[in-house]
Amino acid sequence: MIFKKMLKNLITINFFIILIIFSFSPLLANSVEFNLWLNDFKKKAISSGISKNVVEEVMSDAKFLPNVIKYDRYQPEFYEDTYTYIKKRTNTKKVKKGLALYKKEKLIIDKIDSKFLIEKELLLALMGIETNFGNYLGKMDIISSLATLSFDKRRSEFFTSELLILLKLIDKDIIKKEILFGSWAGAFGNFQFMPRTIKDYAIDYDNDKIIELKNIEDSFASAANYLNKIGWKRNTPCYTRIKLKKDIPKKYLNSSAKKIKNKKKVKFFKKYIENPDKLEIDNNLLSAIITPDKDIIPGANTYTPAYLVYSNYEKILKWNRSLRFALAVCTLKDNFKNEI
Repeated sequence: MIFKKMLKNLITINFFIILIIFSFSPLLANSVEFNLWLNDFKKKAISSGISKNVVEEVMSDAKFLPNVIKYDRYQPEFYEDTYTYIKKRTNTKKVKKGLALYKKEKLIIDKIDSKFLIEKELLLALMGIETNFGNYLGKMDIISSLATLSFDKRRSEFFTSELLILLKLIDKDIIKKEILFGSWAGAFGNFQFMPRTIKDYAIDYDNDKIIELKNIEDSFASAANYLNKIGWKRNTPCYTRIKLKKDIPKKYLNSSAKKIKNKKKVKFFKKYIENPDKLEIDNNLLSAIITPDKDIIPGANTYTPAYLVYSNYEKILKWNRSLRFALAVCTLKDNFKNEI
């Protein structure tokens, strides 16, 4: 009896050990594969001209982060309906926080507004939605985040390029590696700049010989410089909410942010819109129609919500290729305009 009981206990213990091993085996497999990938990446980075010392120093602590993969697969842009997404990010509380920041930093924000011809309301809106005005900058190790996404096959080419750019910025002493903590996607600072955006548009506005995107001067100036360079048009609209008639050909309904198609002048679309005479918009303005819930939300109505969107809206899509994100930014911008 004692032997049988011992044997039974041993079998039970072994079962749990096997169960634990199988539970962790995907993580173990990924870690092993990641380390192999990391060795190959280091060679690639060095061969691209980045100093061996920087590559070894920066990448030696890079780790595979399973949660980064989870976040990548489950972003709010993929599951929240438009109404919910916008309401969460443009409410009265958000406006009050932005106004408090503006009151505190009015001189520098107004100066940047005038220099780069980018409305302060837009800059506040972007900062508010990206990081809640600097209150949520992210605490993840950006090197490990970018390495994990580079190792992952879904968008490996994009994130490998971003990681190489970041290493080059560190190698040139433009960015200090000690401050690189941010979002799961590798974005950094008050406006969540990716490495390529830092390389192409970030500015040392306060002239302290380092780009610090967590301070007001460098971050606001860098965001304004980016928007100016990509062609944002000051004091022109982003979108107009509309109610569509059911006879509109579906080819005119854009539900993907990858590319806005079938653009026409506003006057062309008026025949497909309820109460078109109430539209207070230039008839000759180039526009397109988006229906952001159509292909995302199960059971969503094909024709609502719907929006006429213009050139400025597409500039926000270059910042973040999400129909809902761009709508939220433009909505919050308008909310600030009514208060400042």
